Amino acid sequence: MADILIRGLDKMVLERLKARARRNGRSLQSEARRLLEQSAGGGGEALEAVLEKWSQRFAGRRMARSSTLIREDRRR
Repeated sequence: MADILIRGLDKMVLERLKARARRNGRSLQSEARRLLEQSAGGGGEALEAVLEKWSQRFAGRRMARSSTLIREDRRR
């Protein structure tokens, strides 16, 4: 894996990033990595895996159209 050094980061940006990492139960480095990956479009494989899992879970099932269900509910 590659390393990156960010110079001249505003102190308030760093504090907000630290607070965000604490809220999410991650280290500062992990939080920064996650934000960079999301911004760069990384992590698509994980999303693909989740979608494939749900697709397999519901394979062969017929789903009602949500608009039909909403209309029926409104008539009650």
